[in-house]
Amino acid sequence: MTRLTHLPAVLTLLLLPLLALQAAQAREMVSVNRPVVNMRDGAGTHHDALWALNRGYPLEVTGRKGQWLKVRDFENDSGWVYRPLVGKTPHHVVKSRVVNIRSGPTTGSRVIGKAEQGDVLRTLERSERWVKVQQQGGLKGWVARRLLWGW
Repeated sequence: MTRLTHLPAVLTLLLLPLLALQAAQAREMVSVNRPVVNMRDGAGTHHDALWALNRGYPLEVTGRKGQWLKVRDFENDSGWVYRPLVGKTPHHVVKSRVVNIRSGPTTGSRVIGKAEQGDVLRTLERSERWVKVQQQGGLKGWVARRLLWGW
């Protein structure tokens, strides 16, 4: 009988990591789908604009209030954006000072370009360690996933 009394605690300990993983994978992402969008310090146009975000900029949704989304960026800055001004087109932002854009998903692949911190790149494909991206000017290539933030 004593073994059964510990069963709920054991099951809880086993399920907690799975629930945490599921929550991390379920994060909602959006990207700016207009040339420029203001991130505001509250849910409404009467609130001050904190930053101007360019097309494609990826954001993580952390809350909602009517048609407004509370969001955070790769630097963990947070604010509010109007829902109709963002969409579900995947993008990444460069979080390292400078990254190499490569012809293939390996460090041995030829460097075909570079991107700088804050550059927004359109996401084309993803693998476990690499992301195929496209710069605004049209260059397509691969960047190590750990150097980017987004989806």
